[in-house]
Amino acid sequence: MKRIKISDVLKSDKFGEKILVKGWVRTKRVSKNVCFIALNDGSTVNNLQIVIDVNPEMEEILSKVHTGASLSVVGKTVESGGSGQNVELHCESFEILGQANPDEYPLQPKRHSLEFLREIAHLRPRTNTFSAVFRIRHAMTYAVHKFFNDKGFSNIHTPIVTGSDAEGAGEMFRVTTLDMENLPKTKDGKIDYSQDFFGRETNLTVSGQLEGELFALALAEIYTFGPTFRAENSNTARHLAEFWMIEPEMAFYDINDNMDLAEEMLKYLVNYALTNCREDLDFLAKRREEEQKQKPQNERDTMNLIEKLEFVVNNEFERITYTEAIDILKNSNANKKGQFSYIIEGWGADLQSEHERYLVEKHFKKPVILTDYPKEIKAFYMKQNDDGKTVRAMDVLFPQIGEIIGGSQREEDYDKLVTRMKEMNIPAEEMWWYLDTRKFGSVPHSGFGLGFERLMLFVTGMGNIRDVIPFPRTPKNAEF
Repeated sequence: MKRIKISDVLKSDKFGEKILVKGWVRTKRVSKNVCFIALNDGSTVNNLQIVIDVNPEMEEILSKVHTGASLSVVGKTVESGGSGQNVELHCESFEILGQANPDEYPLQPKRHSLEFLREIAHLRPRTNTFSAVFRIRHAMTYAVHKFFNDKGFSNIHTPIVTGSDAEGAGEMFRVTTLDMENLPKTKDGKIDYSQDFFGRETNLTVSGQLEGELFALALAEIYTFGPTFRAENSNTARHLAEFWMIEPEMAFYDINDNMDLAEEMLKYLVNYALTNCREDLDFLAKRREEEQKQKPQNERDTMNLIEKLEFVVNNEFERITYTEAIDILKNSNANKKGQFSYIIEGWGADLQSEHERYLVEKHFKKPVILTDYPKEIKAFYMKQNDDGKTVRAMDVLFPQIGEIIGGSQREEDYDKLVTRMKEMNIPAEEMWWYLDTRKFGSVPHSGFGLGFERLMLFVTGMGNIRDVIPFPRTPKNAEF
């Protein structure tokens, strides 16, 4: 007999069918001569109730069934008299596939803290919360590829091991096969990387953008979707050392085309979640509402999860310049009354999350795209405006999260790019391959980066970025 997924059983309105289901025990309770088992196979956040008539022979077998055990159950579907479910399975026979010692199994049927569950990340997908999060993560992964595929983009796998630093930040993980106990040295006492595997110093990538640009200037419209790494010693709820980035790069796109694509993509992804993940979203929304009740009134979110997602889909994104944003923030009551942790003194300030959220949630009450940032606070590859002060950067700002996308029109002028690299002490000789694209058939082009875990934080309503990636990598933590 072929196994039927529990998600399909719960959707069915056919009763009296003999079926086979398999899954893990969430709860077991015995009432008089009947045993009720809540079984879940990961296909849905909801459990299938298994009803077992208890006799002396069955009682001995059931005594070995505990939360966490895996079962194979054959039975007939019947209409359920219980609330919140329309079908249950009356067991005819079952087999214990794998037992779970109740004295050792850490996921007992009670509420566990997210901090505790991070310590057992190998088991946390079995909880309702994390099974919902990771089903949504899969759906969002598929939606990203579908969005770009349907628009004619090509997916490019950019290298994970690289010799360049796209951000110029210097916070990279080194890749080496050298003997750490006996490092080869050059005549001047420095490490001799010519003896390393790649014959040069290499690192884990912080971005696939620069390599992506090379392919955009051949295939016109491409995107990367892969892991990126930053050796930033940060333990905040918004930072990971290993995370996934979605980075489209488009030839013949100016900054306005870039903004159009970013807005279209975000609305598509959020709408996809609302349409295809509603069961899991409703569960997470209820969980989030309970979490919000524990906070002081003034710290609670003004929108529930579903409202927040619909807020993005149903609103046109407001587009303003950095200069306009600074004026709004500087003259706001929040700034004048010292309610910002970082007071806006004037033009040139690097905006913080609190400023970005103020623009979205308080001032415009819609998602915002900021453009034309001071060049001093942005990367070397961004196209310079004619004013000599700003670059054609763009950041997309969302409620309750701040910046979710960062991008720009790229500088296509060879001389301007070389000059900017010198100003920022980026060695042109190491970036010869990047500069070549500005020498041979250069065109206006643009791109942006979306941190996938930032998107997941927004879509799921989870409060910590470590809870939307299967195995978080953070300072002093590389378990599992």
